[in-house]
Amino acid sequence: MKNVLFTVVLSLALYTVSQAQDRGLEIAKAAEKADLGFKSLTSDLKMVLRNKNGQVSERALEVRTLELVEDGDKSLIVFSSPKDVKGTSTLTYTHKVGPDDQWLYLPSIKRVKRISSNNKSGPFVGSEFAYEDLSSQEVEKYTYKFLKEENNHLVVEQYPVDPKSGYTRRVVTYNKGAGYRIETIEFYDRKNALLKTLTYSDYKLYKNKFWRAAKLNMVNHQSKKETLLEFLNYDFDMNLTDDDFTQNALKRS
Repeated sequence: MKNVLFTVVLSLALYTVSQAQDRGLEIAKAAEKADLGFKSLTSDLKMVLRNKNGQVSERALEVRTLELVEDGDKSLIVFSSPKDVKGTSTLTYTHKVGPDDQWLYLPSIKRVKRISSNNKSGPFVGSEFAYEDLSSQEVEKYTYKFLKEENNHLVVEQYPVDPKSGYTRRVVTYNKGAGYRIETIEFYDRKNALLKTLTYSDYKLYKNKFWRAAKLNMVNHQSKKETLLEFLNYDFDMNLTDDDFTQNALKRS
């Protein structure tokens, strides 16, 4: 009788886990579907770096993104100021399966450097964003577990498929009532301790479909530093192509 009871309890537990995984995946797919079709966009940004003593420095940059349906998106980030980082640029090819391709152009040595998968957890140009944070949100890059629902907010735990990720998991809060847009992401390090929290705010709706946040604030709980990205504009009418996202384009930028 005890063996039968144990089997029933185990079966129920496994069923509950499977349900949580299925719903977590379902939410991630709904968020991806809600944002399909933007094709390409550009935006000017202000990056504000704040150290643990409250000292602030600013940088200006531009980001360009090309949507790809058959694979992950492509993005190009170019710094325009201050002088010590002007011309520095990063090219990212996100992949649904396998490690992403990333390159960094350093104008001081006029050289394009490939970013190794082993280094993608490193800081992006001194900010609290890691190189892997620059990749687009692709469903295939994680496995999922639904945690809870509070009003219109859905909380999902995500586990990176890539063993070289700098994170053991992310806890993502989606707003179901506003196109499944992301509200916050908590990042846990390789020791499973809370490392960073990214907060999205000041959302605006573009083209009656695409939600975009005007501010992304990444707080590092361990270093006590933070990086604020302020998006000054979004332009969905640039008609960018693959030719705008090559290593030659990286150097030209």
